[in-house]
Amino acid sequence: MTDIAVISGSKSDQPVVDKILRVLEDEGDAEYEHKVLSAHRNPDELMQYVEETDALIFVAVAGLSAALPGFIASRTDKPVIGVPVSAKLGGLDALLSIVQMPPGVPVACVGIDSGENAARLALRMMLSKR
Repeated sequence: MTDIAVISGSKSDQPVVDKILRVLEDEGDAEYEHKVLSAHRNPDELMQYVEETDALIFVAVAGLSAALPGFIASRTDKPVIGVPVSAKLGGLDALLSIVQMPPGVPVACVGIDSGENAARLALRMMLSKR
């Protein structure tokens, strides 16, 4: 069973993803997987993955318009953590996109490029589910 699904919207987000995976690997207490799936470029594949995975928690890494975390949260009742990436505008565009979700589409948000905190939050959430 997958505890944590780490999804990035683009291969260019890999430096932030690496921070997440390093923490998850160092902690060694969670089963996790990483997928590169875009809410814009392959929404059908992303929707299928979100609906079919047995992951307990999603960590969504996205820059620019950062639609990924909201897309995931709109299709699951499981917790979603958004990680804004500093691709443009210092990451403020991604940060604001993630934190301004409409009612009924909750997404937790960590700081810009803060993959480590996203991983630690996901681990704490996972432990509270056990």
